[in-house]
Amino acid sequence: MTSKNSNPKQQRILIFDTTLRDGEQAPGASLNTDEKMKVAFQLEKLGVDIIEAGFPAASPGDFEAVEKIAKSLKKTTIAGLCRAMRKDIDVCAKALKPAKQKRIHIFMSSSDIHLKYIFRKTKEEAIAAVIDAVKYARKFSDDVEFSAQDASRSDLNYLCQMLEAAIHSGAKTVNVPDTVGYTTPDEYGHMISTIRNKVPNIEKAVISVHCHNDLGLGVANSVAAIQNGARQVECTINGIGERAGNASLEEIVMVLKTRSDKYPFTTNINTKELYKTSRLVSTLTGFLIQPNKAIVGSNAFSHESGIHQDGILKYRQTYEIMTPQEIGVPESRLVLGKHSGRHAFSKRLEDLGYRLPADVIDTLFAKFKDLADKKKNVYDEDIEALTEEKIANASELFHLSYLHTSAGNTTVPTATLKVKKGDQEIQEAATGDGPVDAVFNAIDRATGFKGKLVNYTLKALTQGRDAQGEVTVIVTTHGDEAHGRGVSTDIIEASAKAYLNGVNKLLLNHKRKSGQDAFNAYHGV
Repeated sequence: MTSKNSNPKQQRILIFDTTLRDGEQAPGASLNTDEKMKVAFQLEKLGVDIIEAGFPAASPGDFEAVEKIAKSLKKTTIAGLCRAMRKDIDVCAKALKPAKQKRIHIFMSSSDIHLKYIFRKTKEEAIAAVIDAVKYARKFSDDVEFSAQDASRSDLNYLCQMLEAAIHSGAKTVNVPDTVGYTTPDEYGHMISTIRNKVPNIEKAVISVHCHNDLGLGVANSVAAIQNGARQVECTINGIGERAGNASLEEIVMVLKTRSDKYPFTTNINTKELYKTSRLVSTLTGFLIQPNKAIVGSNAFSHESGIHQDGILKYRQTYEIMTPQEIGVPESRLVLGKHSGRHAFSKRLEDLGYRLPADVIDTLFAKFKDLADKKKNVYDEDIEALTEEKIANASELFHLSYLHTSAGNTTVPTATLKVKKGDQEIQEAATGDGPVDAVFNAIDRATGFKGKLVNYTLKALTQGRDAQGEVTVIVTTHGDEAHGRGVSTDIIEASAKAYLNGVNKLLLNHKRKSGQDAFNAYHGV
């Protein structure tokens, strides 16, 4: 297929990551500024071209996060989202001002249903708003992107008019989103092809696509769009996002890499960072990755069937179309036990992508030995959990140092525990509806926390009766919400660690907001 926008040399696909904006809009996925910074730095290391850091006008927290990311990152273009309104653009421009490379991303709906019920504008009024917004945004940045929200359900002729107007006004990227995940690959490919042929100034802009996964077609639609001329893809790590989520970054990238015979395109992504990035986003959001998730799921490179194992041992390509090393996963699942030495443990940490100081490795090795005494085999997932827990707990106010519970069908469940805050040790006891509830009540007493548990999830990290349990919780107080995570072979201890992790996050956040004196007075410390 040829058209006026065909260019045999134009084979680079730009990766626009919106994990910190659209991904964070998924219910329960809220991240604080520090957590967003961790994700942003990892996304830059991953090699994404554009990071959509947030919607600055949506809240002070979003503004703070976008501004801080804009100040800190050096290589990646930082984008902020705004409505086609001057007041939104002013706030967005202010947040992006420190960025070395910045992009103002403006949206306006193009579908009849959105214009009628959301924006209450005529088609003419919508285009006029787009023209004014894009021209105004160009005063703050040469890099302006325009998105026609709900493009896949729009009148195609009108959509082309809106895109033409946006480009004429100065937009260098025009996004054609499948906002509600309604379209199919053949329809979407035809839409992109039509835009390339009908929009007279399309050669002055990059065509971008942003696909949602409501029908499970987010990645397929994105790839169909690339085949038909899109050169930027908007996606998220692990496919998180509103409703059923977005097109998955790792899946799109590995489709292009693995099937380069069919899709002769390249990206700037360092695929060896995919697994680490996936784990980080999962840990911080509390969104567990399903085992059979393509590319980054725990079963993606696992083989249990005897026939499959035999085939893999004889020739890997019999049952694997890509290598685990390509996404940053070691080839083998090394099993360590209580007889393993520090050198083997340290080497395993290195293979898993962790570069840690010697004193931290010593601490982790001691924890590993304790774990190895409790279970027969220690798997990669166990080591990752120990390491991530150590990193996550490094800055916590309270640390669990002792825990004892008693429960039974004729006994009132009771928990006794000690927590350390610096050099201070606090001991408390409490009862509850069960041992976990008793532990949570004791933690509330010890830390002075006054809040509410709104979600509790337990899963096994590995197989077997001696598997470690991973507990994730969501706790709230004063309108703030935090995710907590804890891991142990004892699910009561894992629950205590998870709850204390969430409480610590909320207390630290309250400390930052109120100041140290007010914090001490409120919590009696």
